Amino acid sequence: MAVGEEMLAETSFLATTTSDNYALWSRSMRIGLLGKSKLGFVDGRFPKSKFEPQLHDQWEKVNVVVLSWIMNALRPDLLSSIVYASNTHKVWEDLKERFDKVNGSRVLFLHREIHTLIQSTMSIADYFSKLRDL
Repeated sequence: MAVGEEMLAETSFLATTTSDNYALWSRSMRIGLLGKSKLGFVDGRFPKSKFEPQLHDQWEKVNVVVLSWIMNALRPDLLSSIVYASNTHKVWEDLKERFDKVNGSRVLFLHREIHTLIQSTMSIADYFSKLRDL
């Protein structure tokens, strides 16, 4: 399995990135990128300008690989806004700006779900797992 395919397999279950699951998607991507020593490309620690000119081709290659991992882990309808992007960090920041927002109605819904959660026939482990998820 190629490196890109491996990264895609790790994140494909989150391919429907929305404001509801952005935090989980982002965390999964960050873990995958950290494991591949590529996190600096999305968090801005590895800008092209930090590298010697003779390493710019190598930087471009890695940047494109990380960009392809991100693109393969997004819903197809989100691709049109980033398909021509050339900088992984800018794409990451754009996605963060778009989806990492606190929605007041979502917060109210979660508070209500937590308040009305009952154990009923769930095991204690399942009940606390559900509570923790909320």
